[in-house]
Amino acid sequence: MDARLRERYSRQILFGPIGEEGQERLRHSSATIIGCGALGSTLASLMVRAGIGRLRIVDRDFVEPSNLQRQTLFEEADAQELLPKAVAAERRLRCINSDVEVRGVVGDLTPANAEELLSDSAVLLDGTDNFEARFLINDYAVKKSVPWIYAAVVSSHGLTMPIHPGESACLACLAEDGDPAEEGSTRVNEPTCDTVGVLGTAAGVIASLEATFAIKILLGKSEPRDVRLIAFDVWTTRFQSLRVPRRQGCRACGQRQFSYLEGEAQPRLTMCGRDSVQIHERRRRLDLAALGRNLAATGNHVRQNDFLLRLEVPPYELTVFADGRAIIKGTRDPSVARSIYARYLGA
Repeated sequence: MDARLRERYSRQILFGPIGEEGQERLRHSSATIIGCGALGSTLASLMVRAGIGRLRIVDRDFVEPSNLQRQTLFEEADAQELLPKAVAAERRLRCINSDVEVRGVVGDLTPANAEELLSDSAVLLDGTDNFEARFLINDYAVKKSVPWIYAAVVSSHGLTMPIHPGESACLACLAEDGDPAEEGSTRVNEPTCDTVGVLGTAAGVIASLEATFAIKILLGKSEPRDVRLIAFDVWTTRFQSLRVPRRQGCRACGQRQFSYLEGEAQPRLTMCGRDSVQIHERRRRLDLAALGRNLAATGNHVRQNDFLLRLEVPPYELTVFADGRAIIKGTRDPSVARSIYARYLGA
């Protein structure tokens, strides 16, 4: 390691369990973060500052003013420009540490693209806002024997747990009970940041724990036999550490049935944090420039950039991405969302 890098990471190198050898190992390691909201943005900053070699960030969403209270990579200009979070994150992270290879991917993680988006990473990190995405990550990680870290935050509390496929409990051991096709419906009424809010400080604590777990995994210093589910409430300062055993007959790590990865489990459409529905089953490319011209010519109010197009059709707001995905704001009814999608983008 040259003198410049030794100086940059000097305080981390002085920490005994890492040292110069560990820092060098971090420089040649890689990770993927799925979701770049409150958890993912803080997590990405911590991993890049720690000196990881390669970081991929996958996110389907764009920056809004309501994000700025807790999503630490973004600023007002990003929201004004309607920048996708993955794009804004990549730009900011490259300025934080130009030695790290950062790639932001604007997209939705699905069974069809999981191999493309999750491969070639030594650890997978949870920054998502729904269990369907987490079960998909879990299926991929268990099938491919890739360690990953589960995390979630809502209101003032959050939790996280490292998962070592084949050696520790997986997410299905912890959270799944019964037919995975029914799992989404059992969680519809759980609290979300849209119903009970979320503190940025809670996301910061959980992201810090998640980043620490990731660094330990990348350095080969994580003990699968000592894996615990960590829960913390920043408002009440209550802390819990629970040992989670592998569940006999677990669908994923026991029976090796990967229903989410194979596309058998139907994901929910409603997104956390907004009164919105995402239409994501289409796989078609859109010419956003041509679409914008056509919509504007009929008197519609359109805003767009190189990554997305926004159409206001009160009381709804339609945000369209080049891959055909769309977020319809102003409804939680999938049938209404699909109707609006068909009306302006075609059936």
